[in-house]
Amino acid sequence: MSDDLERLQRWVDSGALFRLVSRRGGESTIALLTCSGGEEMGRIVSADPRLAEWCAAHGDSQVEDF
Repeated sequence: MSDDLERLQRWVDSGALFRLVSRRGGESTIALLTCSGGEEMGRIVSADPRLAEWCAAHGDSQVEDF
Protein backbone atom coordinates (compact mmCIF):
# COMPACT_ATOMS: atom_id res chain seq x y z
CA MET A 1 0.00 0.00 0.00
CA SER A 2 1.34 3.45 -0.89
CA ASP A 3 1.88 6.19 1.67
CA ASP A 4 -0.95 8.20 0.07
CA LEU A 5 -3.35 5.28 0.21
CA GLU A 6 -2.36 4.52 3.80
CA ARG A 7 -2.95 8.17 4.71
CA LEU A 8 -6.43 8.13 3.16
CA GLN A 9 -7.27 4.81 4.82
CA ARG A 10 -6.22 6.15 8.26
CA TRP A 11 -8.29 9.29 7.61
CA VAL A 12 -11.42 7.29 6.79
CA ASP A 13 -10.82 4.77 9.60
CA SER A 14 -10.81 7.65 12.08
CA GLY A 15 -14.32 8.63 10.98
CA ALA A 16 -13.45 11.52 8.70
CA LEU A 17 -14.73 12.00 5.16
CA PHE A 18 -13.16 12.42 1.74
CA ARG A 19 -14.17 13.63 -1.70
CA LEU A 20 -12.51 12.87 -5.03
CA VAL A 21 -11.95 16.36 -6.45
CA SER A 22 -10.42 15.41 -9.79
CA ARG A 23 -8.79 12.66 -11.76
CA ARG A 24 -6.69 13.93 -14.66
CA GLY A 25 -3.74 12.54 -16.56
CA GLY A 26 -3.30 9.67 -14.14
CA GLU A 27 -3.28 11.97 -11.10
CA SER A 28 -6.01 11.96 -8.44
CA THR A 29 -6.79 14.82 -6.07
CA ILE A 30 -8.69 13.89 -2.92
CA ALA A 31 -10.04 16.41 -0.41
CA LEU A 32 -9.77 15.36 3.24
CA LEU A 33 -12.88 16.59 5.06
CA THR A 34 -13.90 16.87 8.69
CA CYS A 35 -16.28 14.19 9.98
CA SER A 36 -19.17 16.62 9.49
CA GLY A 37 -18.03 17.19 5.90
CA GLY A 38 -18.09 20.91 6.45
CA GLU A 39 -14.42 21.78 6.25
CA GLU A 40 -11.57 20.70 4.03
CA MET A 41 -8.54 19.93 6.17
CA GLY A 42 -6.11 18.97 3.43
CA ARG A 43 -5.64 17.28 0.10
CA ILE A 44 -3.85 14.27 -1.27
CA VAL A 45 -2.53 14.59 -4.81
CA SER A 46 -1.16 11.31 -6.10
CA ALA A 47 -0.36 9.46 -9.31
CA ASP A 48 -0.64 6.08 -7.54
CA PRO A 49 -3.20 4.06 -9.53
CA ARG A 50 -4.08 2.06 -6.40
CA LEU A 51 -5.37 5.24 -4.77
CA ALA A 52 -7.66 5.92 -7.74
CA GLU A 53 -8.87 2.29 -7.66
CA TRP A 54 -9.58 2.51 -3.92
CA CYS A 55 -11.59 5.71 -4.40
CA ALA A 56 -13.56 4.15 -7.25
CA ALA A 57 -14.34 1.10 -5.12
CA HIS A 58 -15.37 3.10 -2.04
CA GLY A 59 -17.00 6.16 -3.59
CA ASP A 60 -16.90 9.62 -2.07
CA SER A 61 -17.92 9.76 1.54
CA GLN A 62 -19.52 13.10 0.65
CA VAL A 63 -20.86 13.74 -2.81
CA GLU A 64 -20.99 17.29 -4.14
CA ASP A 65 -21.55 18.65 -7.61
CA PHE A 66 -18.49 20.16 -9.23
